[in-house]
Amino acid sequence: MNSSPLKHFLLAILLLAFGLSACGLDLNPATPTPTVIPSPIPTPTDTPVPAAAVVNGEAITVAEFTAELARYQSAQSALGNTVTLEAATQAVLNDLVDQVLLAQGAAAQGYVVDDAALQARIDALAAQVGGPDALTQWQSDHGYTDADFRSALRRQMAMAWMRDQIAASIPSTAVQVHVKQILLYNSDTAQQMLVQLQAGADFDTLAAQVDPVTHGELGWFPKGYVLDPAIDDAAFSLEPGQYSGVIQTAAGYHIIKVIERDPARLLSSDARLVLQEKALTDWLVQQRSQSTITLAP
Repeated sequence: MNSSPLKHFLLAILLLAFGLSACGLDLNPATPTPTVIPSPIPTPTDTPVPAAAVVNGEAITVAEFTAELARYQSAQSALGNTVTLEAATQAVLNDLVDQVLLAQGAAAQGYVVDDAALQARIDALAAQVGGPDALTQWQSDHGYTDADFRSALRRQMAMAWMRDQIAASIPSTAVQVHVKQILLYNSDTAQQMLVQLQAGADFDTLAAQVDPVTHGELGWFPKGYVLDPAIDDAAFSLEPGQYSGVIQTAAGYHIIKVIERDPARLLSSDARLVLQEKALTDWLVQQRSQSTITLAP
């Protein structure tokens, strides 16, 4: 599967805590999620602190957002990336919303970051950067007060716990198919090849003629691993020995054949990671659809 043009490139992973992780501390990642459409936030008369966003009644303050945006822009600049203010704002808001959703998910399942666990994590980070004084200096350099840092870290720990629960929901085995393909770059040629197959030509022979290196081998994969859903759907709709019609994707024109099917094949580490990332993305999409999320105009 690794050598195939259908190899599922891993989803790009957003860091859940832009400021902390982008600047050298070891924090945990999550997947990018869909854009939230901004809508006005009513300002409660008893809440003097302005909110950049409210997620299920929990506010992300303007001060927190502004500090996170500055850290994100600084990190991108250090990496040599040019990011517009609009893009940076959207990225940071989406990330902060995801942080809150994951932390809320952890709380809903009874996970609480107590003071002892928080202090243990702070001590570990201090050791990572060279001691308590170095960590204090790091906080100052990156715009954190001690209270802000503890709050961000507490949320990050809850996020990481929830993310791990989602990842653990993916089993070590899954239904998988072993697939070969004939990949062409011209529609007419692909149709001619399909006619040859329908007339009795041997699939493996034609696949080897088209690709003498891999012979069209895609290997084993579970549902949801292949990047293009048309290939994925076709592969899992065929029985062993059957081949598809011509399937057009961005890569070209494919005819695939299912060689074998295994109802409980051990997932490769790469395939399991892809399914875990997909599960996390799906969880966040579902939470967003069920949540009340408002962004300041």
